[in-house]
Amino acid sequence: MPRIGFVSLGCPKALVDSEQILSRLRALGYETSPTYEEAELVIVNTCGFITPAVEESLEAIGEALRENGKVVVTGCLGARPEVIRERHPEVLAVTGPGEVERVLAAVQSVLPAPRHPFLDLVPPQVKLTPRHYAYLKLSEGCDHRCSFCIIPKLRGGLRSRDAAEVLAEAHRLVAAGTQELLLIAQDLSAYGVDLGHRESFFGDRLVRAHLKDLLLHMAELGAWIRLHYVYPYLHVRDLLPLMAEGKVLPYLDVPLQHASERILRLMRRPGGYQSHLKTLKAWREAVPELCLRSTFIVGFPGETEADFQELMDFLEEAELDRVGVFAYSPVEGAEANGLPDPVPEEVKEERRARLMEHQARISLRKNQRLVGKTLEVLVDELPEPGLAVGRSYRDSPGIDGVVYVETDGTVRVGERVPVRITRADTYDLFGVQV
Repeated sequence: MPRIGFVSLGCPKALVDSEQILSRLRALGYETSPTYEEAELVIVNTCGFITPAVEESLEAIGEALRENGKVVVTGCLGARPEVIRERHPEVLAVTGPGEVERVLAAVQSVLPAPRHPFLDLVPPQVKLTPRHYAYLKLSEGCDHRCSFCIIPKLRGGLRSRDAAEVLAEAHRLVAAGTQELLLIAQDLSAYGVDLGHRESFFGDRLVRAHLKDLLLHMAELGAWIRLHYVYPYLHVRDLLPLMAEGKVLPYLDVPLQHASERILRLMRRPGGYQSHLKTLKAWREAVPELCLRSTFIVGFPGETEADFQELMDFLEEAELDRVGVFAYSPVEGAEANGLPDPVPEEVKEERRARLMEHQARISLRKNQRLVGKTLEVLVDELPEPGLAVGRSYRDSPGIDGVVYVETDGTVRVGERVPVRITRADTYDLFGVQV
């Protein structure tokens, strides 16, 4: 069997694209190789969202060329082929994000694979995450025009999947052992808008392409359901009863980006200090245990010290559970690059460090309030006998904290166990199985 090497960069949405490409390649008879040396060709799935990600992608392409020589490039940076070919003109082919068929064609033109009759019958699904959790993409693209973002240029406008298609994939994943479904999209709360929320048949039921309807059906599977990249629309409040009833994890990943209304207008984002606080307060009143994650950009063009202090004050008052912070990075093609009063790099980094230090104190304070409580923990790994590392409803894999658990030695990876929290640090919790 021909062997393919694969490098997957970027966000979970890109990871799902990688899984789709690898699944199709496996169905055509290709095998994957863990090393450059054993591979006959390498595919690099790139990220092109911010300047550091572009550079990381270009370096990964260069490494694959040095170590292997035959490279096909796909992903977000592939939407700007001139950038790739200027640095690496020797790549075999460049395709954009989600262009699975073009990737397959590029691979087959260089490395034909004989089809296997048994593989033709049942194409296998390749997962790049552990067996017990999986990312499930509801839509592709985005209709927003945030001034700092080029995702609509890279991935196009919103394109939702029919509800029946999403539910069929969710059923397959849970049947294969998935205990947690992480729902992702560029804008999860816009799911189905482009389809007019049309219905599709799932079994003998008609299901609307609407997030609330989809979640109601998905909740019947019994897996954890976690929502990522939720734009703060008003109708998000309609999802809160599902969280209060235990059908969906009480966890919302809502990128607010800033608290200064002036900066948010420059970003072409909604809200501001007081409206953000009002929204968060209403959500928490509906679901008191709600865990809120958000990301913010500091050093945006025109951001003054007063704007930054407004963000710091907002974080103190909002007491968000999880916070990610990025220093503004100009991306080729983003309209924000043309705004006046750019912030010096050293000021951006100083503000980023200051905000993270500020948020660390808030995070520790919030974590310490959990000591003495009992949380359900999904076990991710067993590093040694009697010790498990897992996550509570408050923790998404790879970006949030973990829970270290003293166990009776019988727990398994993928199992959910009750844990009494005995200690907390800035980001992680420690507890005992009960």
